[in-house]
Amino acid sequence: MPNETVGELAELYLGNILYALELAALSLQQDGRPQDAAFYRGLARKLAEAHGRARRSQEGSEGRA
Repeated sequence: MPNETVGELAELYLGNILYALELAALSLQQDGRPQDAAFYRGLARKLAEAHGRARRSQEGSEGRA
């Protein structure tokens, strides 16, 4: 894919991104920075939720075609 968009790459590697965010959160938690850990977990949650909405939307539009 020579002209990949940020969104396409993020979707392709979403599992890896979520894993890395959780590792960052775990490290921050261990360093005694729970608010920073919560930020990264919140970011991961938003990405996962957005992905779920996009998939449901895509599945819904395919059913109407």
